[in-house]
Amino acid sequence: MRAGELLVKCLENEGVRYVFGLPGEENLDVMDALLDSSIRFILVRHEQGGAFMADVYGRLSRRAGVCLSTLGPGATNLVTGVADANLDRAPLVAITGQASLDRMHKESHQYIDVVSVFQPIVKWNTQIKKVGVIPEAVRKAFKLAQSEKMGATHIDLPEDVAGMEVGGSEGPLLVQQPFKPEPLGRQIERAVRVISEARYPMVLAGNGVIRSGAWEALRYFAERLNIPVAHTFMGKGALSDAHELSLFTVGLQAGDYISSGLSRADVIITVGYDFVEYSPERWNPNRDKKIVHIDVVPAEVDAHYIVSVGVVGDISISLREIAERARPSEADYSKFLREQILRECEAYRGDRSYPPKPQRVLCDLREVMGEEDIVISDVGAHKLWVARVYPCYRPNTCIISNGFASMGIGVPGAIAAKLLYPERRVVTVTGDGGFLMNAQEIETAVREGVNFVALIFHDKSYSLIEIKQQIQFGRKSYVNFGNPDFVKFAQSFGAVGYRIEATDELKPALQEAFSQNKPVIIDCPIDYRENLKIVEKFGGLLILA
Repeated sequence: MRAGELLVKCLENEGVRYVFGLPGEENLDVMDALLDSSIRFILVRHEQGGAFMADVYGRLSRRAGVCLSTLGPGATNLVTGVADANLDRAPLVAITGQASLDRMHKESHQYIDVVSVFQPIVKWNTQIKKVGVIPEAVRKAFKLAQSEKMGATHIDLPEDVAGMEVGGSEGPLLVQQPFKPEPLGRQIERAVRVISEARYPMVLAGNGVIRSGAWEALRYFAERLNIPVAHTFMGKGALSDAHELSLFTVGLQAGDYISSGLSRADVIITVGYDFVEYSPERWNPNRDKKIVHIDVVPAEVDAHYIVSVGVVGDISISLREIAERARPSEADYSKFLREQILRECEAYRGDRSYPPKPQRVLCDLREVMGEEDIVISDVGAHKLWVARVYPCYRPNTCIISNGFASMGIGVPGAIAAKLLYPERRVVTVTGDGGFLMNAQEIETAVREGVNFVALIFHDKSYSLIEIKQQIQFGRKSYVNFGNPDFVKFAQSFGAVGYRIEATDELKPALQEAFSQNKPVIIDCPIDYRENLKIVEKFGGLLILA
């Protein structure tokens, strides 16, 4: 057995179903071994697309997605997607081919020190120099990627090592993941006292709730203690937006309804909250909030995040134990905030102006999507509207990259979501700028028989940057571009294309798109004047893209 075969057996042992990537001369042994494995290799058209697929696959499944490239430019093309996974706390294992060991001491064709390139953007990485360490390296890569806080790891495999023969005793290691520790009883009691004494408590739920599978415990906590829940962009769905205690998503404007609720709150209970999702400086500018930190790991250091109590351990256990001992809140301010948000969303349901406003588009989309169906948001102005007005009823059904926040994640992410959940409807909501960054993966989707919908908000501009330019300088600078005919673009790949020429056409087009057995691109012009209106209404846009 060659080392490349051993690597693949170790991947099978970890339960890997898909590897996303591109072949090259330096990963030939691994590619050959994949032919005889149970793993399905998804050949992508650009390594960045493969890394984004692994990224979203990991976030949805809570199991490490795997991406593969050759050396040099193949490896560096993975970087953006790997960094996105690491900062968004999605488990991912990247595997790169490398030049043979005898070329690394000198200038050599396509050789760079890939381990050093990846080091700042992963939790851990290594280069395999002896075949005997492959089982340990693979096991460690997966264990660390899937342990809180989840993230990316990287293995670099030189081509000569991949072709070496392996001793008969070498094989995959037993798969083990550490148990989450139980919280300390005295910290539970301290949290109970702080929460029981609060006049206006509020929960800020982050993506860690979803990563930890703690959404049922969060609902129990909120209901038992009558405490409203605001979500970060990446925490959407931790508590259903249909629930009377959900305050939807925070992080759009400094003066927004939910931010106003945070301003009034005297105790903020952060649950599975990562700073990259929404800086504590935004919601605790005066450093006067009492913070109860509930997470698997201790709090990060920040001048605006000095915790009153840190409850570290299994999030579900922590929430349930606090809920059973604390005194319920008597505050009722959340009802007013929720009514304001719902009233604004409802106001656009029948708006027939053209081009359609983003609120109307997302209202129509919500009506044709089931509660378990999945929206993958690319990054751009549309992301803020998805976060704001697209209700989410289940965890991991609205995926927003808001840590690294990289444009181009939408199309590859939708492919990964559909591979993982073929029975669900999957839509990527994307701007025309973000769509064209990885639009080549439409061919991948057609070839692999993956049917999803790419709903393009079409305005020929990097709109979010334009807004910021207008606010800061009163004029725009180099943000406009042209586009292809998206309908013909879709057809040229063997996909289906629709163009929305009247606002009432969108909902029927979406319904028809889901009946297709291939990818569908919907070109929807968008009225982004709403962006400036909301800035004027709430006084300052928080650009998180």
